[in-house]
Amino acid sequence: MITLHKVDQLRRQLSSWRLAGQRIALVPTMGNLHVGHLRLVERAKMLADRVIVTIFVNPLQFGAGEDFASYPRTLDEDRRKLAEYPTDLVFAPSVAEVYPRAQEEQTRVEVPGLSNILCGQTRPGHFVGVATVVCKLFNMTQPDVAVFGEKDFQQLLVIRRMVEDLQIPVEIVGMATVREPDGLAMSSRNGYLTPEQRAVAPAIYAVMSRIAERLRAGERDYAALESSAGRALQDAGLRPDYFQIRRVEDLLPPGGDDKELVILVAAYLGSARLIDNRTVTL
Repeated sequence: MITLHKVDQLRRQLSSWRLAGQRIALVPTMGNLHVGHLRLVERAKMLADRVIVTIFVNPLQFGAGEDFASYPRTLDEDRRKLAEYPTDLVFAPSVAEVYPRAQEEQTRVEVPGLSNILCGQTRPGHFVGVATVVCKLFNMTQPDVAVFGEKDFQQLLVIRRMVEDLQIPVEIVGMATVREPDGLAMSSRNGYLTPEQRAVAPAIYAVMSRIAERLRAGERDYAALESSAGRALQDAGLRPDYFQIRRVEDLLPPGGDDKELVILVAAYLGSARLIDNRTVTL
């Protein structure tokens, strides 16, 4: 497994693989890897000859007062984990390598509409940072396919829209959320939870599951279902940011004829902001 930190080194290595006719898969991460990330690597290897994992904590997607400075940076441990999986190359650039200009002078990529709702409403500029860094990573690596987890459902849709609108020749593959036995979605931010908070966190999945069953049973008062779920999360000890039922394809509020829905949740537990989602076919 190769580890590189400079774009010119990366491009030289990728050139040799392309000359050999090899298909390249990309798994972008911010590091602090868990089993969910490693499943993405396994999936990527099924889709390509070579797998690149990027590890980069992207300052552009963190807002004022968020956890950029304290976000875990565990490159050595991440490399040890990846060495046991089918990873050919780890690309771990510095902030200066990715953003050679000052952040306020950085060219940015914006996906209107999708970026300004849900997480984008409470984290202004977050998805501009996501779209910008993913576009840059695509330009640096020029992969044939890129694999993302569906836990960040809104992010996945933003990236799909960006790739479509900018005609970037990368196949985007989403992979189902990997969960703990009690239903909690695996996330690097779970590490922020105290043992007491960790015991509370599975309430997110439990509440989503109950709302999904009520939808499948025929309930269609979406506002009432959302309010009920918000109260249930509060009663469990969480502080909801939002609990929303939306259409899968564009995250707009569902209409009477919509059959493919997604439940999306963001809630605070201590210092951790946890997100999750669950799709429902009516």
